[in-house]
Amino acid sequence: MEALLPVLKSHPGPSVLVCSLIFRLAYQLLQRLPVPKVVKQDAFRSWKWKNLSVSMVHSVLTGIWALTCVVVWPETLSDIYSYHTPLSYLLVCVSTGYFVHDATDIILSGHAKGSWEFLLHHALVIWCFLYALYTQLYVAGAVIALFVEVNSVTLHLRLMLKLASAQSSTLYYVNKLTNLFTYVMFRLTTQFYLTWFIIHNYSWLDHGGYFLVSMMVMNIMILIYFYRLLRADFFPRSCAGQNGMHNNNTKKFISD
Repeated sequence: MEALLPVLKSHPGPSVLVCSLIFRLAYQLLQRLPVPKVVKQDAFRSWKWKNLSVSMVHSVLTGIWALTCVVVWPETLSDIYSYHTPLSYLLVCVSTGYFVHDATDIILSGHAKGSWEFLLHHALVIWCFLYALYTQLYVAGAVIALFVEVNSVTLHLRLMLKLASAQSSTLYYVNKLTNLFTYVMFRLTTQFYLTWFIIHNYSWLDHGGYFLVSMMVMNIMILIYFYRLLRADFFPRSCAGQNGMHNNNTKKFISD
């Protein structure tokens, strides 16, 4: 790892592209896994399932990786600005590669218009992470930001179960409660901690204004998503959304 770090730091851009290609390879390999019949019958569901499969791999990998970095090197939590290790730098590089892959997949598949919120999120993340990789600053902050991937595991599972029309299953019910817990614990708490750090240290942070604006935009987005999640899973307005699975509302249904 120590020998690899100088190469990564000398060529962060190409390193990110290599990681992106690795995720593209994972995308191709995952196509060999069995897919629920109801998913195969709909073109959008089929693409979304493939997309979520790679996202799940990224979330499991980087969520565990980020938590491990903080457990082994607790300085990561306190020195968000300048602290990093070879493993944490590599983590940010790998994760940036995923977001590049996912943004590319959304655009090339023709779903950019319907997924503009994800593209905005990815653009903000990619820019912030690339800044960290090129300047070697805020790497610890990027690692902490990846705590949200723990929640992404349950979010992705939730969407995949909806794609498979398994909302009435016990697994969906258990995941629904787990997802609520991880959303608050790992997504909301993480975002607000990073926001607090930037505000508290704003006077001396490099490009603090840009990162503060970026965090505020993402905070608004995750609060909106949280409202949608609560509305869909805990305060459903009717059962029509679950029973009336027509082609014209499939995209909206699995986005809730």
